[in-house]
Amino acid sequence: MTSVISGAVDEIPPLGHDDATSLAEAEYARLLAVVDTLSPQDWLRPTDCTGWTVRNMIGHLLGMAMMQADPAELRRQIGIATGLAQESGELRLTELTALQVREHAELTTTELRAALQDVVPRVLAARRALTPERRAAPYDPQLPGEPVWSVGYLVDVVLLRDPWMHRIDLCRAVGRDLLVTPEHDGRIIANVVGDWAARHGRPFGIELTGPASGAFHAGHGGVGLRSDAVAFCRTLSGRAPQDGLLRTWVPF
Repeated sequence: MTSVISGAVDEIPPLGHDDATSLAEAEYARLLAVVDTLSPQDWLRPTDCTGWTVRNMIGHLLGMAMMQADPAELRRQIGIATGLAQESGELRLTELTALQVREHAELTTTELRAALQDVVPRVLAARRALTPERRAAPYDPQLPGEPVWSVGYLVDVVLLRDPWMHRIDLCRAVGRDLLVTPEHDGRIIANVVGDWAARHGRPFGIELTGPASGAFHAGHGGVGLRSDAVAFCRTLSGRAPQDGLLRTWVPF
């Protein structure tokens, strides 16, 4: 199929705040459309996220959305997760996602679905309200080897990839067809390619196949790769075996 973005990595269009917000709006709509189809049995199915059922994953997505929608909720969750991480020695992110699952464990699946539907418009409103000054502020992810991010990178990039990757997890877990289009998923995947290339800094060429196909390169004489576009992102997230340049982790 015709790719929406191809070429040199340094020519990939930057993901601006308005673009990221529009993509987030479309991504949450796609995610909710899948959640609306879940049967009682589907909520119990295991996912690619170790130890998480579909129900657990939706609890995490709800908690992450609540953080984005309300600064006070963000401070509350980060504060609790920071304290737990200091006690346990685990990563703050690990404690944060576990907290989100625990805090929604008593909700019925109907309540979980309704709560996620309710919070999404507030997430999008909060994204639109972020000022340039706030997006430029530093955010420390407290991940080994990872530099301090900007709030803009956190919100516009990582917190767009998070529901996108979990929609993939969800469709794989319950056997639904994954909706992938060049205009939407291709834009997210191209941004992942650019991030990945900047992180390893080595010459390469890669052909990504599937509905969000594309071909990208950097430098001369580098390794040549070929992969399904979605599988490429799953590999970089740690959900599939990694080798060579694909060992370069990218946050999702």
